[in-house]
Amino acid sequence: MAVGIDTLKTRRTLSVGGASYDYFSLQALIDAGHSNVARLPMSLKVLLENLLRYQDERTVSVADVKALADWQPAGDEKEIAYRPARVLMQDFTGVPAVVDLAAMRDAMVALGGDPQKINPLSPVDLVIDHSVMVDHFGTPQAFTDNVKLEFERNHERYAFLRWGQSAFNNFRVVPPGTGICHQVNVEYLAQVVWTATEDGKTVAYPDTCVGTDSHTTMVNGLAVLGWGVGGIEAEAAMLGQPVSMLVPDVVGFKLTGKLPEGATATDLVLTVTQMLRKLGVVGKFVEFYGPGLDNLSLADRSTIANMAPEYGATCGFFPIDAETIRYLEFTGRDPARVQLVEAYAKAQGMWRDAGSPDPVFTTTLALDLGTVVPSMAGPKRPQDRVLLSDAKGSFSKTLADAGVPAPRKVAVEGSNYELTDGDVVITAITSCTNTSNPSVLIAAGLVAKKAVELGLERKPWVKSSLAPGSQVVTDYLEKAGLTPYLDKLGFNLVGYGCTTCIGNSGPLADPIAAAVEKGDLTVAAVLSGNRNFEGRISPHVKANYLASPPLVVAYALAGTMTLDLTTDAIGTGKDGKPVYLKDIWPSNAEIQAALEASLTSDMFKSRYGNVFHGPDEWRAIETTTGETYVWDGGSTYVQNPPYFVGMAKEPGAVSDIRKARPLAILGDSITTDHISPAGSIKKDSPGGSYLLEHQVRPIDFNSYGARRGNHEVMMRGTFANIRLKNEMAPGTSGGVTVYQPSGEGMFIYDAAQKYKAEGTPLVIVAGKEYGTGSSRDWAAKGTLLLGVKAVIAESFERIHRSNLVGMGILPLQFKDGMSRQTLGLDGTEVFDITGVEAGLKPRMDLTVTITRANGTVETIQALCRIDTLDEVEYYRHGGILPYVLRSLAS
Repeated sequence: MAVGIDTLKTRRTLSVGGASYDYFSLQALIDAGHSNVARLPMSLKVLLENLLRYQDERTVSVADVKALADWQPAGDEKEIAYRPARVLMQDFTGVPAVVDLAAMRDAMVALGGDPQKINPLSPVDLVIDHSVMVDHFGTPQAFTDNVKLEFERNHERYAFLRWGQSAFNNFRVVPPGTGICHQVNVEYLAQVVWTATEDGKTVAYPDTCVGTDSHTTMVNGLAVLGWGVGGIEAEAAMLGQPVSMLVPDVVGFKLTGKLPEGATATDLVLTVTQMLRKLGVVGKFVEFYGPGLDNLSLADRSTIANMAPEYGATCGFFPIDAETIRYLEFTGRDPARVQLVEAYAKAQGMWRDAGSPDPVFTTTLALDLGTVVPSMAGPKRPQDRVLLSDAKGSFSKTLADAGVPAPRKVAVEGSNYELTDGDVVITAITSCTNTSNPSVLIAAGLVAKKAVELGLERKPWVKSSLAPGSQVVTDYLEKAGLTPYLDKLGFNLVGYGCTTCIGNSGPLADPIAAAVEKGDLTVAAVLSGNRNFEGRISPHVKANYLASPPLVVAYALAGTMTLDLTTDAIGTGKDGKPVYLKDIWPSNAEIQAALEASLTSDMFKSRYGNVFHGPDEWRAIETTTGETYVWDGGSTYVQNPPYFVGMAKEPGAVSDIRKARPLAILGDSITTDHISPAGSIKKDSPGGSYLLEHQVRPIDFNSYGARRGNHEVMMRGTFANIRLKNEMAPGTSGGVTVYQPSGEGMFIYDAAQKYKAEGTPLVIVAGKEYGTGSSRDWAAKGTLLLGVKAVIAESFERIHRSNLVGMGILPLQFKDGMSRQTLGLDGTEVFDITGVEAGLKPRMDLTVTITRANGTVETIQALCRIDTLDEVEYYRHGGILPYVLRSLAS
């Protein structure tokens, strides 16, 4: 960390527990006449401190500091350069980021520079949590068997990460089997207040981070400002580049009251998500305040903060208060650090207590926690909340909308039961959102205990799994005596990782999958996750519902979405009497008593005492050494990407885009899952064909997520989601398009290669919220490698828009209510995009000329969504990585 020049004279000293810390004082700004600082939202105080500390009159000016200090809720858009304290990665997004760093070292050598200049300047932690799959479940050996498969499948990736661990400074790897990155972040990595040594002095400042996973927002529950960015932006942040951003609006969300009997943190977060989606908070900060915070544990806050991507905000921030301190102490943080956190927060006006005046927000929203009721979300978006009492009717409507008037039945081969529309075939206790929250996991265990004692069993067609976010979960479930009951219902430990939530649900049993396919059945999954987008959970499951862990257990018992769990019997007990949900649902007092008796501070200290050690399989992996990576040309997991091939020391002039053809015309809410799926690779797809050509058996295909280190697989998988609907090819589903002008139907990848061979640039046309979902860099990288030069959409998700610019792709936004529909686009058109050569400026209008197949021409104006001056530079260089590489080389 290199602090700025302190032009405003705000550097002060704080003495805590016999130690002395320098810090950049917000009170000094108030004393200098910037009285608004006192009532700034806490999250903006964190940004303001960041500007103060890095003010250098180059990237951060005094004017920037004063503008934020004098922030008005309805102020003008203001661009700032923000430098997070650290970077968090998971392995799906982390592997390609490390691949890029390795490729940049090669490119640096080619440019005649020093490869050691390519090194993280900010601390980076990569947690391997995305690779374990639920191949085995429902047995005591499931965990051991899944881990064995994980290491066999991912040996090449893990060997590469082991090289990166030794090759790069400031880079740590948390080995497989430890937990989910966001839970590890909250329970161990995050410090709330960070320190660094500068010129012999210890400087204290807020802990902030960006992560290569959108749910990095979870750490905001611990008052650590953090959000997901693309891997591309994260790499730039690692290499010392500021994150360019606009000062956001801040929505204040006031919480009052306390959760009623029977309601969980999951029900609360689904309610919050629905409310904020309705309000519209894309690109904004959300900050929670009010007396209701006193009734929310740190885990409850983290659950709410975690789902910021689902409600669309950049982050959902909670302030530092007594609960923050209690949690830091309980999870075994250094006592001196905990002492510093409280003293620093109070000195900076970042401490919340009952007497604190409310901050001033752009707008506010309020919720009485006492009004929260049991809920789910589905069947395909996390913001589509359904009351538990309405879930049966909601699913019936889903069936009717799909043209199924009544549930269909198909006999399951080798079994004495039939599979029916609405049957639940996957129930998964999974995901950082909920497995980080002890109260809902204890509740799930208590539901299992009561159900087993009454003689209930899991339905035989249900694939059930328990994948905790950290090893601490295993400890407290065992101490509470609940593990045997979860095991009895098939919720055996399957691994420590994201599993079903990211599409690693593993295959359904062959007879179940065959029955689904034979009847084209609409079957369901119920998971305690944060994502339920189409095609994500399982290729065989069309309806996916998010629910609390205890409800996940309940649906494993019911086995269908066609029951109303609030009124219908969930099963028959061993005494022959019907059993209802109320009979097995624990009271809040029961949950709290079990929690207090089972969860101890020593569990955190023990589990995180050797967090970087890893299992025997990890330590046994052999890898290469050296400052540049020795690429294996035969690897199907890790390949040197072509981003820097032939790169000159100086960028060329930017040019207009002429005679471009549309590769796909897409609808609203196209997610990064649609653009770059993380799940299974179909044998008859371009990605599957590539692997077969390289002698990889279908059983060893693994997933697109696991193969993100190989651009050959990933560009073939771009737009390959089985649920993608390209309006150029009506009546089809999956990664297909129509090649023009011949009108021939083919895979999108194959068409892109034909266009590339003839030198035809490509565009994507889309509706609203293009790129919503995970912060998936490959959704932008794959788009670039297919030859796409511009994406024209009605609106963009924040991270994906940034990623497109970061890869040198032009994002354009339709204006004045115009859309692909109002223009009547069908894919036979030719596009010219002009105005780029004349001088690119942030958010300028560019001219799009559309020439139709019949020769008619229409000209429209589109908003260029290159939003900042830094982004103009990135685009001019062909992307953020060439920009950084040239900067470091010079």
